[in-house]
Amino acid sequence: MTTGKITANLPSRDFGITEVFYHALGFQTVYRGEGWMILDLNGMMVEFFPHPDLNPKESWFSASLRLPDIDTRHSQWSALNHWSQTNDAPRLTAPMQANGDAPRMFAMIDPDGSLWRVMEGQTSA
Repeated sequence: MTTGKITANLPSRDFGITEVFYHALGFQTVYRGEGWMILDLNGMMVEFFPHPDLNPKESWFSASLRLPDIDTRHSQWSALNHWSQTNDAPRLTAPMQANGDAPRMFAMIDPDGSLWRVMEGQTSA
């Protein structure tokens, strides 16, 4: 029985820039205050806290998004014209299959250097 919800908490150097970036990915703002912002993508939430001094190249923050089909989401996000063609952020990788029983996945790095692992497979217990 589900009795709660777990959400990722990620840093943002500037809520305005973060909000615009994630809105392009399909997220909607649920709450935005001076010290906290919550975004929603079809019932999946991610929360942001201010971290104005963050160096995106040194960020170790991450989140996972599990979807039954990653190809549709990857196609939608790939069509956006804001991905770096170098190792800078934001960045999007091609879908890949890792070794063993690991799920198919692709990675997205947001403007603040947070790594998203978008994995294919079971989304509920």
